[in-house]
Amino acid sequence: MRRGHRPSAPASGRPRFWGRHAVIAALANPDRTVRRMWGTREALAALDVPPVIPVTFADVADLGRLVPSDAPHQGLVIEVDPLPDIWLGDLLERGRDDRRPLIVLDQVTDPHNVGAVLRSAAAFDALGIVTQDRHAPPESGALARAASGALEIVPWVRVVNLARALDEIAEAGFWRIGLSGHAKQSLGQAIGTARVALVLGAEGEGMRANTEAHCDELAKLPISPRVESLNISNAAAIALYAVATRDQGIDR
Repeated sequence: MRRGHRPSAPASGRPRFWGRHAVIAALANPDRTVRRMWGTREALAALDVPPVIPVTFADVADLGRLVPSDAPHQGLVIEVDPLPDIWLGDLLERGRDDRRPLIVLDQVTDPHNVGAVLRSAAAFDALGIVTQDRHAPPESGALARAASGALEIVPWVRVVNLARALDEIAEAGFWRIGLSGHAKQSLGQAIGTARVALVLGAEGEGMRANTEAHCDELAKLPISPRVESLNISNAAAIALYAVATRDQGIDR
């Protein structure tokens, strides 16, 4: 039986994406179904839009009414179906023969943060990200914009029970490192040589106690005492860089 399934019930309604990066990436993703498209003549002229997608020419003001106030649509808006479900077991099998890191987010609900983490995951070739079902944002225009196209290329698994998912990740051979400000050792000291799953909690609250209990080690980033903490997306980027430099034999 497959475990760690991303729930199949989609968020109500279809999300709308805007901006060139998000729209172009969605059009290029064979797993993404684009239902409708709006755009200025100038913006659409630069794209090769499949003929099966209904396209409506619109001016900038009309497009502004299709998206949240002040959203930088850059002359392009699309309505899409959420991406198909992904099983955690399938993702782990996909990365069985490589050392790509995995990102696990514990109750990170801000779509801008999750989008930025996706972007960093793409930049450092992470295997994917894992979040909870109920305490993570749905696909949205704000998230896709922050991800700058990475939503379409980084696998995102949603699970009902994060602790069980962490057990499955450990069974697949990952060393689970939770990033925590109260850890006694730095990430550089904890990282070792194993395949790594980086576990990050919500900004402010951090990881829940049960999530920490399902990590093999806790580690902190060596930041100045003048700063209490980093934004979670910044912390994820730094941690992914540490894993990348380790695997490439670069001195940190």
